[in-house]
Amino acid sequence: MLIVTTNDLPGYKITKVIGEVNGLTVRTRNVGAQIGASLKALGGGELRGLTRQLQEAREEALTRLKEAAEAVGANAVLAVRYDSNELQGTFQEILAYGTAVVAEEL
Repeated sequence: MLIVTTNDLPGYKITKVIGEVNGLTVRTRNVGAQIGASLKALGGGELRGLTRQLQEAREEALTRLKEAAEAVGANAVLAVRYDSNELQGTFQEILAYGTAVVAEEL
């Protein structure tokens, strides 16, 4: 499965555009990471626990995007983007979305 942020796929011919697919995850923040982040905010610097949690959520959203594309018969996803929202100050929503296509190598 090819997953790219570009709108085209050099070296490939798009034979079918299937349409929009997405992968979504909503996670709550780890209490330990949240406490550590609050203390770290006093002195400044990277919040490594929260960075790790957001990276894991992003990877999970991308995995779900791939599964959604495979379910509709795609072998590639173009123009992939991410969107992120905070819900109620406690939950983090990560959405990965793009255009599912069938591509053939030239």
